[in-house]
Amino acid sequence: MSRARSLDARGEESADPVAAQAREVLRAYERIAPVYDVLDGLYEWSWKRRLRAELFAHALPGRLLDVGVGTGCNMPFYPPGSEVVGIDASPAMLARARARARRLGLRVELRQMNLLELAFPDGSFDTVVATFVLLCLPDALQLPALRELARVTRPGGRILLLDYHRSSRTAVRWWMRLLSAWLRWAFAARFDPTTEQHLADAGLEPLVRAHRMGDGVTLLVLAPGARERDGGS
Repeated sequence: MSRARSLDARGEESADPVAAQAREVLRAYERIAPVYDVLDGLYEWSWKRRLRAELFAHALPGRLLDVGVGTGCNMPFYPPGSEVVGIDASPAMLARARARARRLGLRVELRQMNLLELAFPDGSFDTVVATFVLLCLPDALQLPALRELARVTRPGGRILLLDYHRSSRTAVRWWMRLLSAWLRWAFAARFDPTTEQHLADAGLEPLVRAHRMGDGVTLLVLAPGARERDGGS
C-alpha cells in the first residue's frame, strides 16, 4: 500500500496494457488521496515508520530523490541537510505532500513526474529512495523502472527500496491472500512484485537485503554500476 503514483503523470488514453495499468494506478491515488493517511495509518504507526527509519539510515549525504513521494510519509526520515526532490504522478497526493512539508518545516522540491521518464540528468542524486512504490508496477515495467532509478543515481550512490514480498510463511501468506483484493482496489498494488528478479539485469548490486514483518517486506540497499546483463532492454 503506498506511493507508486509516479507511474504515469499524463493519464493518456491508449490501448496499450501498460498504459492502462498506469491509468489505473493514477486513478486509484487521485481517488484515495483525501483519505490515504487514514486508511494506511494503522500500518504506518505500527510498523512502517520503524522500517522507514531503518531504510533511511543507509542514505548518503547530498541530493536525495524520493520516488512516489505520495503524501510525504518519508519526510520525517530525510537526512538533515539533504537536498530533497520528491516526485509523484498524482497531483492530489502531491498537494498533501506539500502540506506535510510545510507542517514539518522542510524544504522539499515536489514535482509531478513519471518514474519511467525521470526528467533529471544521469547521476543527479546521491540517494534514490522508493518505499512501497514498485509493487504497483506490472512485471513488464520492473526492469525499465530499476534502470531509470539507476540512471539518475551517481556512481557510488545508493538506491534504497522498501516493498512487500511474497512470504514463505504460511500465516503471512494467508494474511496476504486475505488482503490482496483490498490492496488491488484501494492502492492498485500487489504483495508479490517481481523487482528482485531484475536487479542483476539492471546492473544493481545488493549491499543489504533484509526481510521484515515475517519476511512479508523486503528492505534493499543497492549499488548501481554493476555490468548490466545483455537483453531485456
